[in-house]
Amino acid sequence: MLRSVILAAARNQQVKRVVAGAPVSRSVVRRYVAGESTDDAVRVTGELVGQGLTVSLDHLGEDTADAAQAAAIAKAYCTLLDRLSGEGLAAKAEFSVKLSAVGQALPGDGERIALEHAREIAEAAQRAGTTVTLDMEDHTTTDSTLSILGDLRADYPATGAVLQAYLRRTEGDCRALAYPGSRVRLCKGAYDEPDTVAFGSMHEVDLSYVRCLNVLMAGPGYPMVASHDPRLIAIADERARWYGRARGSYEFQLLYGVRPDEQLRLAAAGETVRVYVPYGAEWYGYLMRRLAERPANVSFFLRSLVSRG
Repeated sequence: MLRSVILAAARNQQVKRVVAGAPVSRSVVRRYVAGESTDDAVRVTGELVGQGLTVSLDHLGEDTADAAQAAAIAKAYCTLLDRLSGEGLAAKAEFSVKLSAVGQALPGDGERIALEHAREIAEAAQRAGTTVTLDMEDHTTTDSTLSILGDLRADYPATGAVLQAYLRRTEGDCRALAYPGSRVRLCKGAYDEPDTVAFGSMHEVDLSYVRCLNVLMAGPGYPMVASHDPRLIAIADERARWYGRARGSYEFQLLYGVRPDEQLRLAAAGETVRVYVPYGAEWYGYLMRRLAERPANVSFFLRSLVSRG
C-alpha cells in the first residue's frame, strides 16, 4: 500500500511543489542522482569508469508537454555526448532516453517528434562511438515505444530496448526481441499498474523475471540484466553459464547509489557492469520511484522535510 501511495505522489503536482520546493536533505537526492548539470554527469561518469564500470546516462525529465522543452532535452543529450567524447569517456557511456521526455506525450504528432529527437541523439551517439537505449515507462506507452524502437533500429540497429517483467505481456515481447544484435534491458518495473496488465505480487514478478531472463539468455541477442536482487543476480549468472554465454555477451545493470559494493564485486569477477546514472533538475519523479522500490528510505526522507525550518 505504501508503494502505491508513493507512486501516486510521484505524479501529483501539488505534492511535487511541496517536495521539490523544500530543502530536502542533499544526502537523499545525491544518493541516487549525479547532480543537475552536464559537469556533474561528466564528473560521475569519470569516477565510475575509473572504477572499471560502464555507465548509462539519463537526463531526467518525463511527460514533457512543451515542444521547446522536448527539443532542449534532446540538445542536452547531444551536449553531454560532445563533452564525454572530448574527455575520452563516450565509449564507456551509453544513453538512456525516455521518449516522453523528448515529445512522445505531445498531442497530435508526439510520436513523430519523439522519433526525430531520438534519431538526433542516436546519430550523435553513433558519431561518438556509443549508442542509445529507449527507456520504458508505464504500460500505456509500451506499444508506442516499441514502434519507435523498430523505426530507430532500421538506421541504428544497436539501439537498446527496455522490457519490464511485471507486465504480463513481457515474456512475449522478450521472444519478439531476442534476435541477433538486439540489446534488451530486463528490469522489474517501477510504475503503478493495474492488475489487468501487471502481476500483483513480488513473487509473481520474480517468476516472470526468470522466465523472461531464460528467453533472453537462450537467444542470440545481448541481455542486460537490470536488478539489485541478489537472488536474481545469482540466477542470471547461473543461466549465463547454462546457456554457454561468454562474459561480455551480456551485462549487469544497477542504479547509481544502489549496492555500489555489488557493482564493484561483479566487475572484479570479470562481468560487464553498467551503472544507470540520472542527472538533471527534474529529479522528483525519479526519486519517488526509488523510494517506492525501497520504502525504508521514506522515514529518512520525511525527517528531512520536517526539519526544513
